[in-house]
Amino acid sequence: MENASLIGLDLEKSQILSKELNILLANYQLFYINLRGFHWNIKGEKFFELHAKFEELYNEVQIKIDEIAERILTLGFVPEHAFSDYQKKSEIKEVKNVFEGTEAVSLILQAFKILLVEERKILKLASDAEDEGTNSLMSDYIKQKEKQVWMFSAYLKK
Repeated sequence: MENASLIGLDLEKSQILSKELNILLANYQLFYINLRGFHWNIKGEKFFELHAKFEELYNEVQIKIDEIAERILTLGFVPEHAFSDYQKKSEIKEVKNVFEGTEAVSLILQAFKILLVEERKILKLASDAEDEGTNSLMSDYIKQKEKQVWMFSAYLKK
């Protein structure tokens, strides 16, 4: 737990940030599992388009999972790594047997909203803690995800 003080951050504020980052990590882990299922099980006329898009998305999410865990470690805390812990903490819930494109995209948009709310919460905490590293990470995630919301929403328009 010395890392926070070694990088000039308040230990108590870093502990709070770490707790919220672990919640975000849990949400991303469940989102990742759902995306893999969408990728594997998608059917229909948009199969090729969505199969590739879901793979692109879960690869992005996999990178974020690692970045979040490493940020927790940078702050001097331990990233949770048991699926049972993820299921308890995640607001995103596992979904099964989604085969239809619009249903998968709708579930992705719901997950984006959950992630954005948590990322904004962490962004505020990071600003209050003067933690530019976490702040920058969340800011990048928010910017990217807002654009993805626009794009996935456009897919659902008739």
